Amino acid sequence: MAALLLIFLFSLEGGQATPALKEPLQDGDFCNRLKVTGTGAFEVGVSVKDREIALEYSNFMYGDGDLEMDSGTVEAQRAADVPAGDGSSSMLLNLWEGSRITYSGKTPMVGMKYIHSKAFWGGIGAEISESYSVTEMDREDSSIFASTNPGAYTTDPRRLEEMLRASQVHTVGITAKNSFNGTWQTDAHMHKMFSKDIRAHEMFSGTFEVEKTIKFRESPVAEEKQTGCDGIDC
Repeated sequence: MAALLLIFLFSLEGGQATPALKEPLQDGDFCNRLKVTGTGAFEVGVSVKDREIALEYSNFMYGDGDLEMDSGTVEAQRAADVPAGDGSSSMLLNLWEGSRITYSGKTPMVGMKYIHSKAFWGGIGAEISESYSVTEMDREDSSIFASTNPGAYTTDPRRLEEMLRASQVHTVGITAKNSFNGTWQTDAHMHKMFSKDIRAHEMFSGTFEVEKTIKFRESPVAEEKQTGCDGIDC
């Protein structure tokens, strides 16, 4: 069995960055929680398109075998305070999704995830996709997305800048820890017309253990310059 650790962080700062989207006065929320254990055929899917926050998101899977799954999805037009996962901090996000999945079956479990900050709607043009077809999988994963300005209705300029620095505005990211038998693939792309085009691709077919983190970020305010790998927080 091969074990791999993959970490990618892409960041664009300050004057080149896309402005944070203004949060609507009236919030719209969506929450979905699923916990299941059993044997048989299954289909599970969530899809969100929200122009207000420049989000396109979908996550689907199906199979026929032994399944244990604990998953949750939260989407909010006004950034919500979400635990960062280490129990010590939190993040202001417009979308958070996390799951823990164990599967085994003769029929492959097939899944696909897609998250996109759509430039035409005011996002940063970053997209990440993941797909797999596996007969065995033990998996933990999460997805994050943020695009709105949490200080949209703050009149104090200093307070506004502090909130923007502390927020995850214009972030698209996924983290996955997989042990599987089958095929697993990820693709990531960010395009800025006349200035930037970034692509990342991985595909593994066989028996593997993979830890994967990828995140696109555009800070809406200038950040302090750092050297080397200082401050990288994938």
